[in-house]
Amino acid sequence: MSEAALERIAAALERISPPPFEAPDFSAPAFVWHPEPDRLVPVHDVNRVDVGLLVGVDRARDTLMANTAQFARGLPANNALLWGARGMGKSSLVKAVHGALVAEHEDLKIVEIQREDLSSIGRCLALLRGRSERFVLFCDDLSFSSDDAQYKSLKAVLDGGIEGRPGNVVLYATSNRRHLMPRDMIENERSSAINPAEAVEEKVSLSDRFGLWLGFHACDQDQYLAMIRGYCDAYGVTIDDATLRAEAIEWQATRGSRSGRVAWQYFTDLAGRRGVSL
Repeated sequence: MSEAALERIAAALERISPPPFEAPDFSAPAFVWHPEPDRLVPVHDVNRVDVGLLVGVDRARDTLMANTAQFARGLPANNALLWGARGMGKSSLVKAVHGALVAEHEDLKIVEIQREDLSSIGRCLALLRGRSERFVLFCDDLSFSSDDAQYKSLKAVLDGGIEGRPGNVVLYATSNRRHLMPRDMIENERSSAINPAEAVEEKVSLSDRFGLWLGFHACDQDQYLAMIRGYCDAYGVTIDDATLRAEAIEWQATRGSRSGRVAWQYFTDLAGRRGVSL
């Protein structure tokens, strides 16, 4: 093959190859991981609420705050799985705890990774490994279906790989499921697998690799109303208790549920009607 032909082939390969990874400005407090091409996109204005506005999750708040503070200061800390009722502040708590520690001048970053990008988690960790900053790798709404093998990538990173999790990274995940797998999927394994015990163990061992399990449960009516009153006080929205109670209960009835998310949605409507910007 001629030298000119080799040069053309080399030029073509260079054009189709992915661009080299460019390290972002790590002065940002948060990042979103995007693979292919691999990059960390800085987020300077994180969407979160103040940790003091989270009502009814005191034990989970205190436990996660203590674990994250240890990690931010270079001490041992556990991966954490926040599981339970939808809309009860699991992801809000992760972002609020991060914000509270950043406000205390801790050099702590949060990196969001989407569940569908978990196959690239090893490459993400390779980019974070060895840096002086501390990183909370955050995966929201984590769950897996019966034909989904992405959980194996996550298992290897959590504990099982040769390299293991970098010392400057901790993984926080939220899920509606304690074992990250549908209950019927686990039951099917028990009834149909050649070795049921081994099959079930494979499916539930992922959640066992999180050192902290923090449960979130549906709130009662008093907690629901306390959440809304807390938002009103924080944002300067004036409303008497009787009106707030009547409207908030009617709002939850139309939604068919009661949670922190529903409380915020009612408050957003209330603030808009009262002409208050959030």
